[in-house]
Amino acid sequence: MRPLTRAAAFALGAVAGYAVDARFADPRRGHPVALFGNAATRLERRLWRDDRTAGTAYTALCVGAVAAGALALDRTVGRRPLGRAALAAAATWTVLGGTSLTREARTIGRSLTAGDLTAARERLPHLCGRDPSALDEQQIARAVVESVAENTADAVVNALTWGALAGTPGLLAFRAVNTLDAMVGHRSPRYARFGWASARLDDVAGWPGARLTALLTVAAAPEPRTAWRVWRRDGSAHPSPNAGQAESAFAGAVGVRLGGTLQYPHEPKGAPEPKATSDKRPTQEGAPERGASAPGQERPEASAEPRQRVEHRPVLGAELRPVTVDDIERACTLSRRVGALALGTTVAGHVLLRLLMKRGGA
Repeated sequence: MRPLTRAAAFALGAVAGYAVDARFADPRRGHPVALFGNAATRLERRLWRDDRTAGTAYTALCVGAVAAGALALDRTVGRRPLGRAALAAAATWTVLGGTSLTREARTIGRSLTAGDLTAARERLPHLCGRDPSALDEQQIARAVVESVAENTADAVVNALTWGALAGTPGLLAFRAVNTLDAMVGHRSPRYARFGWASARLDDVAGWPGARLTALLTVAAAPEPRTAWRVWRRDGSAHPSPNAGQAESAFAGAVGVRLGGTLQYPHEPKGAPEPKATSDKRPTQEGAPERGASAPGQERPEASAEPRQRVEHRPVLGAELRPVTVDDIERACTLSRRVGALALGTTVAGHVLLRLLMKRGGA
């Protein structure tokens, strides 16, 4: 029997890691993403300056350390095919969050179905950064569907895309980029300049995966023509260069109207403000949340006067019906289909890319 090639070993590991995430979701404690967040917070305390140069250096050190470490480990362990496959499996499980995402969404959906609006409001901050206190049933359902759409890209497809392009180092480097954006990519007095590089790098890194998410959503949609039409028409209307791709495609695929007015929690003036382009929260347990302090990190000093951020986004799929509670399950089912398609597409893409590189170097 011929030994596994490098591409085949990665493909086997990616499939295994995806299966482990589907079965066990994220670990409750000691998640590697949270450990990275703690290390990044300690480095920030040493490097923070109110300028872009310091923030760029911080981003380069954090992401570079993860990428270099993953590359070294890949070359060391990867000398044996089974070692490479095991490393790819562990990395894939680490970076994926699709199962935790849909579990959280379904938990909120069950509360709404049972008529327990209070429980749904209490649970919503685990999924996204909006203020749930004044949201009614329909508004919570819409927030959940939008969060499932956006995080299907960030927590599943984007990471797999970088796995296809760069193997295990690509998987882990993307998660480092995305986590830094959640930690410091805020438009706030503290992070407007220091977090600029992290925010822009996340936009660039998420570009290919966001478009692939939209394409796969169209392929998985019950009515692909509607999903295609809404995506192509409304995807660029969203203030985010990436989030609007997934959300508009999901709107057409589920057959609902998304977007509109969003309301974020009361915060003291000077507290970190999330980028207006997204309200995602990482799905890994213990990972830093967008708009929240990273583990062990203090918020900048703020006045006691509260503020509330209201954002008016373009409506995606304006001609479609409003979201209902039942659409949460539809969005979750669609998310899992898109994730499975992403796995197959990116694994095949990685094998093909390695084959082309091998032939080109022959």
